[in-house]
Amino acid sequence: MAYKPAEYHPAFEEYSETVYELAEDGVEVIQARIAERLDVSRPAVSEMIRRMQREGLVQVDDEAHISLTDEGEEIATTVVRRHRLAERFLTDVLKLNWADAHHEAGRWEHVISPVVERAMMDLLHDPNTCPHGNPIPGSDYTAPTNARPLADIGTAGGFTVQRIPEELEFAPGQLEFLEQSGLMPGRSGTVMSVSPDGTATVEMDEGTVGVSAYTAERILVTAGD
Repeated sequence: MAYKPAEYHPAFEEYSETVYELAEDGVEVIQARIAERLDVSRPAVSEMIRRMQREGLVQVDDEAHISLTDEGEEIATTVVRRHRLAERFLTDVLKLNWADAHHEAGRWEHVISPVVERAMMDLLHDPNTCPHGNPIPGSDYTAPTNARPLADIGTAGGFTVQRIPEELEFAPGQLEFLEQSGLMPGRSGTVMSVSPDGTATVEMDEGTVGVSAYTAERILVTAGD
């Protein structure tokens, strides 16, 4: 069944998108993680998952792990593609900062038509990632085979940022911090030291910055400058 953008309520689109992105980041897709990501109550998530099961959009296994059906996957990839394309347009063309672009793209993803989507792709010359390095579904993106968390780069090791996972995009203040610190895809830096609590001190063009263990364990980089 071909996905029609107007067929489902935005809530179904948002939940499908969330399941897709949690799985993409390697996060266990259970109701608690969805509630955390969307900042809603567990009972609300439970009710929505039941509704989505009835619609044939998700399935839940015996261990309460949630996955998308083929139809749910089609909805999710459409919404994720439009969100990441909107972020690219808002940053590259309208020059919004990362945080504002992420917020606005959350609205745009539900209303962009196929005609507008194609026009945006043409204008942006068919980008294959969002500004944070996350792949645009349907593009020719190929993930670097040697990408690993920044936390795995040893002291005095050089690195190039490849991707900021969605998990960090939803963490309060992270997009502002990463953009202001220059920890952006394509930028290079050096790990100067690592403290006992896992905080990494890195040298970027913008200066020296401390990166928390939580953040360093999630930013994907390649070794070398």
